[in-house]
Amino acid sequence: MNTTEILKVLAEERNMRKAAERLFISQPALSQRLQTIEKAWGAKLFVRSQKGLVPTAAGELVIEFAKETVQRKEETIEQIAGLADRVHGTLKIACASIVGQTWLPEVLKDYVKQYPDAKISLMTGWTSEILKALYEGEAHVGIVRGEVDWNSRRKYLFRDQLYLVDKEITSLEQLKDTERPYIQFKSDSNYYTEIQQWWQKHFSKNPGRQLTVDQMETCRQLVLNGIGYAILPSITLRGDEQVNKIPLLNSEAEFELTRDTYLIGYESIFDLKQVDAFSKVIENHAEQLRADSSLLGDGTF
Repeated sequence: MNTTEILKVLAEERNMRKAAERLFISQPALSQRLQTIEKAWGAKLFVRSQKGLVPTAAGELVIEFAKETVQRKEETIEQIAGLADRVHGTLKIACASIVGQTWLPEVLKDYVKQYPDAKISLMTGWTSEILKALYEGEAHVGIVRGEVDWNSRRKYLFRDQLYLVDKEITSLEQLKDTERPYIQFKSDSNYYTEIQQWWQKHFSKNPGRQLTVDQMETCRQLVLNGIGYAILPSITLRGDEQVNKIPLLNSEAEFELTRDTYLIGYESIFDLKQVDAFSKVIENHAEQLRADSSLLGDGTF
């Protein structure tokens, strides 16, 4: 292991024990290496506090240098791997949380099986976080939900409709008088806006009782246990849940509220073999998902 890797891990962990575990060396050995590094730079790089290791002013400068060096090394390795026939390098994905928790694992399973030499770095979050990761080069591709302002490559993957899901409510009309709580999960602002617009279009007042949770899966489990009702995308529903699933309809023949999913990235990044290979794998899975939905008669893909 080299100096830049040690400094990068120390800066990320801010803890000698955890950093030593990541670097697969003993804590005393890591302490000795840090002393050697500080001597070489001629400055104290970290101080110990109750919150762990805190970089000094000199340490912040050296850590930034180390991070840039590591990133440049990774980019060079990826470029070299791109010259080879086999798919190497790290695939960096920034993905909408809902997709990352439901559909993407099967895609990645297939990708790893086909390209065992490739590595995967996956972060999940909201649309704004995904776009930020792409802008700053922290991700090669993004998987986003809904319409986004993106001027480079954008590939449509699939569309899923939104359902009102509850153990007791059987029609949208019952929402006007129900005392059951409306359970929401935190998501990006576009999702909230679409739900609010739909609600205001159909009802004269907001839900009487509301409950907000951090995660979609928590929301789903509360609904499955009869705590209240929620509006959930079809991608989160496996089909075997013992609940009523009411589509948010504009008319009997058309789903009014749907959610599109896209693969996005800068055009040049798809020249990387690991990215090009992933785009082919995920498009094959998306095509299969659209075909399966068509067979089921959803009509939304």
